[in-house]
Amino acid sequence: MKLNSQQNAAVHYISGPCLVLAGAGSGKTRVIINKIAYLIQQCNLSARHIAAVTFTNKAAREMRERISQQLPKTATRGLTISTFHTLGLDILKKEYRHIGYKANFTLFDAQDSLALIKELSQSDIQGDKDLLRALQSRISHWKNELILPAKAIADASDPQDISFANYYQQYVKQLNAYNALDFDDLILMPTLLFQHNQAVKEKWQQKIQYLLVDEYQDTNTSQYQLVKALVNERQRFTVVGDDDQSIYSWRGAKPQNLSLLKTDFPSLKVIKLEQNYRSAERILKAANILIANNPHEFEKKLFSENGYGVPLKVLPCKHEEDEAEKVVAEIISHRFINRSHYRDYALLYRGNHQSRVFEKALMTNRIPYKISGGTSFFSRSEIKDMMAYLRLVVNHDDDNALLRIINTPRREIGAATLEKVGLLANEKQISLFAACCESELSMHLSARSQNAVQQFAKWISLIADNAQRADPAEAIRDLIRQSHYEAWLFESSTSPKAAEMALKNINELYRWISEMLAGKEDEPAMTLPEVVTRLTLRDMMERQEQEDNADQVQLLTFHASKGLEFPYVFMVGMEEGILPHQTSIDEGNVEEERRLAYVGVTRAQRELIFTYAKERRQFGEVIKPEPSRFLLELPQDDLDWQKQAPVKTEQQRQQTGQAHLERLRQLLNK
Repeated sequence: MKLNSQQNAAVHYISGPCLVLAGAGSGKTRVIINKIAYLIQQCNLSARHIAAVTFTNKAAREMRERISQQLPKTATRGLTISTFHTLGLDILKKEYRHIGYKANFTLFDAQDSLALIKELSQSDIQGDKDLLRALQSRISHWKNELILPAKAIADASDPQDISFANYYQQYVKQLNAYNALDFDDLILMPTLLFQHNQAVKEKWQQKIQYLLVDEYQDTNTSQYQLVKALVNERQRFTVVGDDDQSIYSWRGAKPQNLSLLKTDFPSLKVIKLEQNYRSAERILKAANILIANNPHEFEKKLFSENGYGVPLKVLPCKHEEDEAEKVVAEIISHRFINRSHYRDYALLYRGNHQSRVFEKALMTNRIPYKISGGTSFFSRSEIKDMMAYLRLVVNHDDDNALLRIINTPRREIGAATLEKVGLLANEKQISLFAACCESELSMHLSARSQNAVQQFAKWISLIADNAQRADPAEAIRDLIRQSHYEAWLFESSTSPKAAEMALKNINELYRWISEMLAGKEDEPAMTLPEVVTRLTLRDMMERQEQEDNADQVQLLTFHASKGLEFPYVFMVGMEEGILPHQTSIDEGNVEEERRLAYVGVTRAQRELIFTYAKERRQFGEVIKPEPSRFLLELPQDDLDWQKQAPVKTEQQRQQTGQAHLERLRQLLNK
């Protein structure tokens, strides 16, 4: 497909800083791919000096696939296409000495971090989930804003701020002792390194001579500073973004970074992509009029050559059950009339809790559906725990696995003990497991703590030995039983039912492993290390993507829908208090909610249907919400407000049913 004039301008401008303001569905990925090809083929810039960064593995993978279709493998050798965090990780893998770390540093995911925070704050917060999440979120915010513990402590005013800042300091100290980094460190550390080490910064500027950044409106302070450090005086970069689709302020994103570019780079060239290739003109008109209610630094107006399209439908509903039934009835009749597929329909909602009533209605009508953003099997806490045990059994050097389970269930091995083990491991340049077995530990730990640590190491060694010499499946069964994990689940789970579900998942994992160890007709038997490697590397995202092609109605939040498109979209729960969300109304942040509604509208290719309930149960009470202000901001001439249907008598229902059957017979006999 040929580039339009604006896309062409964006591809060919390489002499200075460039901002591509890309509206929804305007072909921004095509611009990035073509620009990389142009730099390599026409500007003779080696691929190893080009980096393109985005926010998700899926987006990076799509870019890699598309560039491989456009250019031969030899031309793209050394090209960097990655997420921000992967780029940060690559930098730190090469420069770890400059930040005082060992080569084989460990990465903490969100659950690992939360477990450490819980351990550190046990005496004060006592496992209060809301406070723990608040503390984790605050630490993440400080890191994203490049605020180190000393400044956080100095700036703290109220008691909670002071307490959180002190825990932040302990958390950083502990990570250091473990030779570990969390996800936020992958941006924070390289950014600080570049600020304080000119030689390292220049080395990376020399390596990355042209930088492209996708979804620029989602960058936070540390990501913006990292970009600035990498491009420096040369200023050869292209950022692509859309201020109207900035919906992540709650996780630190700053749409004002787009405006900041004009200040930091006065010669910035702004190119707007306004032609939308996705939606009908009527849908875009509604989107433009809706988002015009927000203030704008950059004005743009989407247009399409796809035809005007049908009116946008608004369905009033009595309550949430009625809303679900109406949506399902619409899908059934619409699919029958249009000969469409279930996968052509998407239900978008503000919060995950809204999905339950729709799931029930879809199940009742035997309609297949898929919820995006649900917890995958390998993301479940109990599966991550069991996998950590297995990883440690087959590889004693896996520090991350050891840290996850050495005190799960509790073995009286606290954070202070682990910090001392970590310091000894750092000093001797050995793994944490090896440090647990060192006799020198007696100089650092009490006899009781040393015994607890060494008993754990001895037990893991025994399981590993049994797995190697005898039956590995039997050794794993021993591991599960001897860990007392089942009893711990029933003690620590929110309910006995949750513990039973977790136990069921562990049994399922054990069944998989046993089958892989035994082998099948078409699959040879595996060793335990091979099984663990296979399961650890199993890319659940790819598995989910294969399922995406299944014929299922898609259920997802507005946030999860960004970047996707569907022929027919239902935006449900269009009420004040839901969209816009009550918290955003109270905090005066309706602009972001409007951007969220805009994202929802621009997902639709052909038809868009809104629903709202006149009554809704909330926290045990029945409330009577008003229709969302966003419905009233849309162009009313393009909206078809359906009337609330009167309640039918039994006789009328039978007559309607017979009429439907007659219509079916006529269609089938044609």
